[in-house]
Amino acid sequence: MPLIMLTGGGTAGHVTPNIALIAEAQRRGWQIHYVGSVHGIERELIEPLNIPYHAISSGKLRRYFSWENFVDPFRVLMGFMQGLILCAKLKPDLLFSKGGFVSVPIVIAAWLLRIPVISHESDITPGLANRIAYPFCRKICVAFEATVSFLPSAKVIVTGTPIRESILRGDKAAGLSFIGLADDKPLLLVFGGSLGAAVLNAQVRSVLDELLETFNVMHVTGAGNLDSSVDRPGYVQLAFVAQEFGDLLAAAAVVVSRAGANSLYELLALRKPHLLVPLTGAASRGDQLANAETFEHLGYSQVIHEEAMTNATFLSALRQLYEQRTSIVERLSSFEVKDSVNLIANEIGRQIRTQPGA
Repeated sequence: MPLIMLTGGGTAGHVTPNIALIAEAQRRGWQIHYVGSVHGIERELIEPLNIPYHAISSGKLRRYFSWENFVDPFRVLMGFMQGLILCAKLKPDLLFSKGGFVSVPIVIAAWLLRIPVISHESDITPGLANRIAYPFCRKICVAFEATVSFLPSAKVIVTGTPIRESILRGDKAAGLSFIGLADDKPLLLVFGGSLGAAVLNAQVRSVLDELLETFNVMHVTGAGNLDSSVDRPGYVQLAFVAQEFGDLLAAAAVVVSRAGANSLYELLALRKPHLLVPLTGAASRGDQLANAETFEHLGYSQVIHEEAMTNATFLSALRQLYEQRTSIVERLSSFEVKDSVNLIANEIGRQIRTQPGA
């Protein structure tokens, strides 16, 4: 029975595609182990699946001064040593990496022990952790065709992004029941990713009364961002939604989101009219700006930038999105949704079979 090791962490976007792959791998009879950080969100998401979880030391590259920048190289070195010991002990047949800085030491360790490595890039432009890892990978799976130009073409496979079955099989009635709202108004779903988005949270609350004239509002705030003083009929706020998120997407008429690649891919796949508010270049490496620009140009996404966002522009963009939702859904129907889970699982199977002695 093949043993597949998965890694990825830091945000939910580096983990949820792996969860989709885990379900398929288990159907194929593969053993699965997961490598993540000690305290990262990946541990919270993976441990309930009852698969072995191995925590290793990891660091990160900060775009600001911090004394931890001097300590993190030693953490990465420790993670690399832990990764070598883990790979030597478990002897996995393959490592699949979804990225995040926790993945770098285990990818290099696996490569040194001649364990095949496949990685996946969700964004239009590759992230730093994946760029460091690419030389050690046999294959690089990407979500979007536009990403191919940034990578060594001989290694690249356009697979799309794995989506959990709970997202694809969402149920509108179940979603409304979960949040206790009637189907008397269209539902506006607002979420800012697993870590939340302070800018989105403040914007929604500042125009909540106006929004509630047209919509019921489901607001996913991120951990620690609930505001008990905001209480209106037709408004529900939750810090985080896991298994029921697919039902909420099914119930939503329109969505407001950051422009993280995995969330964006889910919105495209589900044909959901959406307004993207990407992270600024000052707050990120610019990946969300590139994601938003690409799909705005294709006519799939409406975009409003933080610098231009006021109460008036935000409300105007949402009204326009809702009024044009039918034509937007028609355009979204032209987006090709690949069978990502099977494409990646099949490639994993090929790489296992091509190993010497396999």
